[in-house]
Amino acid sequence: MNRPDQRPRVPNFSSGPCTKRPGWTVQALENAALGRSHRSAVGKAKLKQAIDLTRTVLRVPADYRIGIVPASDTGAVEMAMWSMLGPRTVEVAAWEAFGSEWVTDALHELKISPIVHQTPYGTVPDLSKIDTRHNDVIFTWNGTAAGARVPNGDWIAADREGVTICDATSAAFAMSLDWDKLDVVTFSWQKVMGGEAAHGMIVLSPRAVARIESNTPAWPIPKVFRMAKDGKLIEGIFKGDTINTPSMLAVEDYLDTLAWAESIGGLDALHARADANAKVIHDWVARTPWIGHLAVDPATYTNTGVCLVIADPDVLAHGNAAVAAVAKGIADTLDAEGVAYDIGAYRDAPAGLRIWCGATVEASDLEALTPWLDWAFAVEKAKFAKAA
Repeated sequence: MNRPDQRPRVPNFSSGPCTKRPGWTVQALENAALGRSHRSAVGKAKLKQAIDLTRTVLRVPADYRIGIVPASDTGAVEMAMWSMLGPRTVEVAAWEAFGSEWVTDALHELKISPIVHQTPYGTVPDLSKIDTRHNDVIFTWNGTAAGARVPNGDWIAADREGVTICDATSAAFAMSLDWDKLDVVTFSWQKVMGGEAAHGMIVLSPRAVARIESNTPAWPIPKVFRMAKDGKLIEGIFKGDTINTPSMLAVEDYLDTLAWAESIGGLDALHARADANAKVIHDWVARTPWIGHLAVDPATYTNTGVCLVIADPDVLAHGNAAVAAVAKGIADTLDAEGVAYDIGAYRDAPAGLRIWCGATVEASDLEALTPWLDWAFAVEKAKFAKAA
């Protein structure tokens, strides 16, 4: 196969931090409140603006609180778990690395013996078996490392007595979230919005607030996880008084990408861009024999971090080591060519490729990428055949 001529204009296909919005330059940060306290009037105003714009773009209900918290999405999920769990049985749905982390936290750190619904990478558990009416539930809306998502929120009881904690870090801004079914939603700036890492967002329903204010956990809560004091929610967290010191440069970058989202048509436009981007890859997989989806059910295919596996029978016949070598070779070759950066599978996932298709990616870049993927596979298979 001939080496392609056309290259992606932007070769950044990392699943986090993800590529910057189209047209981004460092000048977008020129109004950052650098050298100023985040507790100054200008610092607090920018943090409050980030919260308000998040509400507008994501269409978060008016009675839900939104806070900026430490340690990215991971910190936000753990903040919810450590503050809210204990009163009810907990069920955790996990089908990839990050859901498995919440199982580990619940089982080994909080020692609450959750009911675990765990399936292999790419296969979403049978959600109908989760008692969402009586129990607390923890799940990822989109399995970042597996390319598989829940299709909707219909499986969550509207009359639930427990709370739902949803890790939405690769879903928020790209997929429709059923806010009425979600009591805690967490995400980070580094995913669909192409922001910088280290900052998390936590969104709380009134039911979540009631749980936080009524619950006294059996374990000590670290300072960076505390959302209540003397039995009352610390409201300042949700008005720009962050628990620890945020990067005002990262805040400015998030404000810039939120403004961009509004300028292109808001949430509907973000969803449409991610859907169109993912369609480029899904259509290519459908016509390409050597590659397949890690996600098993097409109804669960993601529109953000699309995870792929080698499907070529000649390679598969030589076992997992051969598959891993070919997948790594493709990623390394395209990295060296400056065509695609950071497209290897997540470190704990099955060997393969992971291509980010979120809203900040351009469909034209993905269209330019696919011939290079075919070329790189041909190169690697030739090496493999020669070695064999």
